[in-house]
Amino acid sequence: MSQPGAGGARGRGARFPATLEGLRPAPAVPARRAGAATPGARPAGAVPSAQGVGLDSAAVRQAMVQRLAQQGVTHPAVLQALAAVERHRFVDSALVPQAYEDTALPIGWGQTISKPSVVARMLELLCAGQTLPLGRVLEIGTGCGYQAALLARLAREVYSMERLRALHDKARDNLRPLRIPNLHLILGDGTAGYPAGAPYAGIIAAAGGEAIPQAWLDQLAVGGRLVAPAEVQPGQQRLVVVQRTATGWQREVLEGVRFVPLQSGVL
Repeated sequence: MSQPGAGGARGRGARFPATLEGLRPAPAVPARRAGAATPGARPAGAVPSAQGVGLDSAAVRQAMVQRLAQQGVTHPAVLQALAAVERHRFVDSALVPQAYEDTALPIGWGQTISKPSVVARMLELLCAGQTLPLGRVLEIGTGCGYQAALLARLAREVYSMERLRALHDKARDNLRPLRIPNLHLILGDGTAGYPAGAPYAGIIAAAGGEAIPQAWLDQLAVGGRLVAPAEVQPGQQRLVVVQRTATGWQREVLEGVRFVPLQSGVL
């Protein structure tokens, strides 16, 4: 489902400031008399273009958020982030009509952007019981950059890591117009985490291995939470939440999921 296992302590292309203040509503449209046509008007029910920002995209996005709330997502900050970040900016133009459906979409190089419901679930688990904004957060697997943009609304600082150079570059291109100052993109092998930014209030991964890497556990701050898929049994991947305490780590195994395998190396 989602981006590859990415990132690394010796990552290259480290910093990318990119602010969601750039997500401003479209200018107001002057009132027009009934029946009058608007040049270039979009037919009723049409999906906004990949560059579309404003009322149409906001309405479709709000409908997506309402569906997620009906499915059980309750964290206000997570819902607000999902309502603010334009998912259609992170998918190819041909897929824009599906941008706000609850479906994973291909982003190239054999990877996908996760379903909104999966993203919302993991973000809600990351934020559960925590004071917001979170402190420093590490994301393993930038992919197209969508979840990184959401995390930037929930944390003071985000380090997002990607092992595939082509996806790292794509995320930079997607995020650059938003100018998010508290987001840093890193190209590297994330199986070792990113020690330079540790300790982290939260770690979230979009790829799963046979076990949670010890490096991630070690880089988690006391009181911090880690959310990641892991193969708890052969062929059975589950969502795992780890909370670090003063005496160790508390682990909770949740529902089954299907993410790409966690891999090392930079390509």
